[in-house]
Amino acid sequence: MQYRSTRGTVANAKNAAEAVIQGLAPDGGLYVPVDFPHPEFSLEQLSGITLQQASSLVLSWLMDDWSAEQRTASIHRAYCSQWDDPAITPLTKKVGGNYFLELFHGPTLAFKDVALQLLPQLMTRAVKLMGLDRKIVILTATSGDTGGASMDGFSNVDGTQVVVFYPHHGVSPVQLHQMRSLPGDNLTPVAVDGNFDDAQQNVKQIFNDPQLRAELAAHQLQFSSANSMNIGRLIPQIAYYFYAYGQLLARHDISAGDQVNFTVPTGNFGDILAGYYAQKLGLPVHRLVCASDQNNVLTDFFTTGKYDRRRDFTVTNSPSMDILVSSNLERLLFDTANGDDQRVAALMSQLQRRGFYQVSDSEKDFLDSHFAAGYADEQLVRDEIHRSYHQDHYAIDPHTAVASAVARQYQEDSGDETPMVIISTASPFKFPETVYYSITSKAVDEPGLPAIRQLQQLLGGSLPRGVANLFNRQDRPQRVVDPAAMSGLLETILF
Repeated sequence: MQYRSTRGTVANAKNAAEAVIQGLAPDGGLYVPVDFPHPEFSLEQLSGITLQQASSLVLSWLMDDWSAEQRTASIHRAYCSQWDDPAITPLTKKVGGNYFLELFHGPTLAFKDVALQLLPQLMTRAVKLMGLDRKIVILTATSGDTGGASMDGFSNVDGTQVVVFYPHHGVSPVQLHQMRSLPGDNLTPVAVDGNFDDAQQNVKQIFNDPQLRAELAAHQLQFSSANSMNIGRLIPQIAYYFYAYGQLLARHDISAGDQVNFTVPTGNFGDILAGYYAQKLGLPVHRLVCASDQNNVLTDFFTTGKYDRRRDFTVTNSPSMDILVSSNLERLLFDTANGDDQRVAALMSQLQRRGFYQVSDSEKDFLDSHFAAGYADEQLVRDEIHRSYHQDHYAIDPHTAVASAVARQYQEDSGDETPMVIISTASPFKFPETVYYSITSKAVDEPGLPAIRQLQQLLGGSLPRGVANLFNRQDRPQRVVDPAAMSGLLETILF
C-alpha cells in the first residue's frame, strides 16, 4: 500500500510505515491510499468474528508493510487485559429500537482507546521497519479524549515522547484528571488558553515549520501525531464497523448483504470517516448519519454544501465535539473531488484565508449519496440522557446522547427503517456531572471524582476498572500557555 497527501501528487507517495511515522504530510495535507483496496471477502465470514480478527483483516488490506506476525503481535498487545469487556467493543441488544456499539471499555473510557492502544504497537514496529535511529515526538491537540488515550497508549513506550495540548477550561474534570495523572516519564500535557481549534491550528503550523523540523532532526527527533490526522489512528477504527456487522449477523438480526446505518457523534470527523472507509471496503452501509452538537458546522455543511467556520464557538456539555474545523473532512473532500489534490488544496486554502468554502453541485450530490446530518443542542442532550435512562433503562454519556437524539430525528424525518447502530463513544462515568444532572435534575455535590461516586450510587453496580484506577492517581502540576507561545514552549520541553 502507498499513501499520498490530499494536497500533493502521487510522486511523493509514502508506504504505510512512513505515513504512520510522519503523521501529517509536509505540505499540510493528510495521507490517503493511492489506490483504495477492493478486497474480496464474503460477508458471511464476518459472522462470529472477534474485534481482533476484524482488525487483522483491515490491517492486512491497508497496512501490508507489517508482516502477519507483526500485525498479530500488535493486535494481541492492544486488545487484551486492559479492557473491561472481553468483546472489546460489544454491540448491545436493541435499546429503544436501535443498537449501541460500546467503544468505551478501554483504559480511558472512550472510543479513542480502540486505535490508541494499537497505534503505539504499529508505530514502534514502523520505526524498526524504516531503520530510524531517532525518538518519535507524538505532538497532538485534543478536545479531551485523544489526549488521555494517546498518553495512556504511549506511556513509557521506548523511543517516544508525548506532548498533548488541550483547551484550558474546555475539557471535563475527569478528562483533565486523566491527562494530568497518567504515569509516564515521556508524557507532557499542556493547557492552551483558547479552544480546541486554536490548539489544532498551531499544532499544524508547528508540524509544517521547516526550521523546527531541521532542529528536531539535529537532535535525533521526529514529529508524529496520535490525532486522527494520522492514518495509523484512523485505520484501526474501521475494524469495529466490520465487527458490529458481524455481531448483527451472528445474532441473526440481519442477513449477509443487508444494509445497516450508523449514526456517529462527530467532531474532528475521524470516527465517521472510518465508517465511510468501511463502506468503500465493501461493508453494506446504507447511510452514515453525522451527529453534531451545538457547534453544528458539519450539519450546515452537509445540508447546504457550504463549510463556514465563521461562527461563535460554544463550550458545551459534549466537549469532545466542540470543534469548528474538522480536519478529517479533508480526506472525504479528496474523494468528493475525485482525487483532485489541487482542488482540495484550494478549498483548504480558502478555509484558512476566508473562513469558508462551498462545494460544487456534483460534489454535494456525492455527499448526499452517503451521508445525512443533524445536531442536538445542550438541552436536547440532557433530555436524551433523561429519556434513555428512564424510558430505555440505559445510561449514556453526552456524546452518545447527541448521536442517539440525531438518529431518532433522522429516522422520524426520513422514514428509513434500515437497522441503526449508534456509535457510543464514551462511558457515562467520564461525564458524571452532566449525566447525573440530566437524570435527576439535580447538580452533583462536587465535580470530578466525587461526582463519579455520586453517579455510581445512582446507577448501581461496580465501577469499570478504568474509572476505579482514577482514584489512585495524583495530578501533576498544570502548565498553561497562550496559543502563540505553543511553539516556544515545545522547544523548551524537547531541547
